[in-house]
Amino acid sequence: MTSIAERPEGQKQEQGQHPGSAATEDTEQKFSQAMNMTEKYVLRCPDCGTIIPDHYTNVCPKGCTGLIRADYRKTTLDIQPLPGIFRFSDWLPLEGYLPSDAGPATYRSEAMARELGLSNLFISFSGYWPERGAHIESCSFKELEALPTTVRMKEKGNGILQISSAGNTGRAFCQVSAATGAPVVVVVPESAVGRLWTTAPTENVCLITVDGDYTDSIAFGNAVCSIPGIVAEGGARNVARRDGMGTVMLDGTVTAGRLPDHYFQAVGSGTGGIAAWEAAMRLKGDGRFGTRLPHLHLVQNEPFVPMTHAWQNNRREIIPETDMTDARHAVSQVYADVLTNREPPYAVRGGIYDALTATNGTMDGITNAEATEAEKRFVDAEEIDLDPAASVCVAALIKAVETGSVGKDDCILLNITGGGYRRVAEDKPQFLVEPLFGVKGDAVVDAVRRDIEGWVKNHA
Repeated sequence: MTSIAERPEGQKQEQGQHPGSAATEDTEQKFSQAMNMTEKYVLRCPDCGTIIPDHYTNVCPKGCTGLIRADYRKTTLDIQPLPGIFRFSDWLPLEGYLPSDAGPATYRSEAMARELGLSNLFISFSGYWPERGAHIESCSFKELEALPTTVRMKEKGNGILQISSAGNTGRAFCQVSAATGAPVVVVVPESAVGRLWTTAPTENVCLITVDGDYTDSIAFGNAVCSIPGIVAEGGARNVARRDGMGTVMLDGTVTAGRLPDHYFQAVGSGTGGIAAWEAAMRLKGDGRFGTRLPHLHLVQNEPFVPMTHAWQNNRREIIPETDMTDARHAVSQVYADVLTNREPPYAVRGGIYDALTATNGTMDGITNAEATEAEKRFVDAEEIDLDPAASVCVAALIKAVETGSVGKDDCILLNITGGGYRRVAEDKPQFLVEPLFGVKGDAVVDAVRRDIEGWVKNHA
């Protein structure tokens, strides 16, 4: 297994420091004392305020339901001389890093900006596009979650990670497993098995398919975690996942030199939107990038738009009978099925409702026709292929320009959450991950418990 490297000895603040940093040793010392912090970060519950040491902790030990956050001792961001996502390690909940070049790649658009009549369009591309400095070989920004989560488990936890996925997250964790040897248990809908491939062989993935949808996979994955030695990755509650995705906002802001006025992303669970909000709050606290949080423009793929329905009706709660009528059929009709979580962290403290409220944000629905037309326009302009979810996001930006929701000279950050599939196929081999077990949607874990226990014993 590739080792997780430690931060280089003697690596001080001045190395890789962002231009104009005003951080001082005295400031950090005062902050540390005020927060009672002796480590790089602690976890904090937004409900009760309890400070929690990190033992791969994803929930408040007092039983609160809010999304716990990482509070970092450093309040200014310094870019570190580390590869990929780990250049933002100041605000990642880990000490070491992995030798991976995968990370967000932000550039100022010319072609798509000209197409839409925008003067300050920044595109953060999380996929494979080496000409733009994008080296995410799984072609999905979910690799930004998988990398720090894998490191966090090694440093703070004890067990084998279990991940439930509609495809992209599972592929990202399989890719990191292939690169590091870290074992993972991945549960996906049977229809998504073709998306589970890596660019290097891996023998450390226990892939389980479920005859059902994404929510069925989540339910079975939760049951799998009753097996000793398997640890739930945590989903939206995992600070490593959120802060990993938050590096898109960090990279976009550092590239633009300021916080954007508007941030666009297509969402399924909405965790990426929460991550963008949290990262923007840290950047605001830094003091060098502006004092206004960007407006979050989050978008779902019609006809499955439960969060959009709830938000547009001024409700904190999602009402399944109203917002997810005939959910399974709606899920089957979308262009981007990775955007179809039936249990998103919308109402929870620190969730999507709070993120949209704090940023004066919007939620909208995009039709399949709008998404495919937007995809064509983007590919023609920027000359790189897109993940369907990213196409939904592009359509949201086009719609916002047409309706005047964004100004022609506004600073806009467009999160392209996946792409470069054709490009990576030209450069890299692809190895399909073969399922070890397949179960029905209503199956109980006891049906395969003994087999999974055997796999865990061999891979722990």
